[in-house]
Amino acid sequence: MRYLITGGAGFIGSHLADALLARGDEVIVLDDLSTGRHDNILTHSGNPKFEFVLGSILNADLVDDVVGRVDEVFHLAAAVGVNLIVERPLESLATNIRGSEVVLEKAHKHGRPILVTSTSEIYGKNTSDSLGEEDDRILGSPLKTRWSYSEAKAIEEVLAYTYWKNKGLPTRIVRLFNTVGPRQVGHYGMVVPRFIDSALKGQPITVYGDGTQTRCFGHISDIVAGLIAIADSPKTIGQAINLGNTFEISILDLAKLIIKELESKSEIVFVPYDQAYEAGFEDMERRVPNVDKAKKFVQWEPTKTLKNIIDDVSADLRSRIK
Repeated sequence: MRYLITGGAGFIGSHLADALLARGDEVIVLDDLSTGRHDNILTHSGNPKFEFVLGSILNADLVDDVVGRVDEVFHLAAAVGVNLIVERPLESLATNIRGSEVVLEKAHKHGRPILVTSTSEIYGKNTSDSLGEEDDRILGSPLKTRWSYSEAKAIEEVLAYTYWKNKGLPTRIVRLFNTVGPRQVGHYGMVVPRFIDSALKGQPITVYGDGTQTRCFGHISDIVAGLIAIADSPKTIGQAINLGNTFEISILDLAKLIIKELESKSEIVFVPYDQAYEAGFEDMERRVPNVDKAKKFVQWEPTKTLKNIIDDVSADLRSRIK
């Protein structure tokens, strides 16, 4: 098989490329390097089964060319991270809505199956114990920039689902919950690498809000295995499926655990949301996935612990600090 990975130089996309190449597939990566890094895919330079194309998913002619040369598409390219969404909302909306529209149009033109990666942000402020794929979305005002990412990804999901329902394009939607691992950086608000980087340097660890908000963190190796299993299964066509870990921890306890695990001298400091982001910023109190559907369709469940994540991310950051 030959796959296209949009956003393939990013954190998740590069690990996906590694896994596909390791099993003998061919991979074309399309990335504009706005948030992805060439270092993430440098190891494949010179591999005849790998091709890197520098460009944007907003370039319809370029997307048409690369989609036409593959068997299947993984669509990961997106403006991600709370910081980026708040600081560059118009650019983020264009990438997440128009870019996805272009990729889906070309997948349909060439008849290529496509897996679209969505996000737990879809659920907004829904604090249910275990968020299932059919659960309601609860969002704040559309005038709050915070929710624009959720809205854009919802439109992307509707587009993907409608292409399958009305036009017969084999589409799959995967909602990712806080994926973490080596190569992830904290520049765009990703909490685990940001905390670990501060802990390794002995700098204060900054917790936004009061730290009582909880999250679940999935290891990149588990998530990539889930993505491939879902893409390979004919039973998942036309489905939206959650992927994530179900172990829940508060952000404050996460900071304490990282300090303990790394034997760091860092202190914890608290910064109000309106100072960290913008006035009136809203966050989610909880976000816990229900992954029963992934277990049912592809027998997938997470295997890595939060300690595994901390160990792997800290080892990666140590090597980069050196």
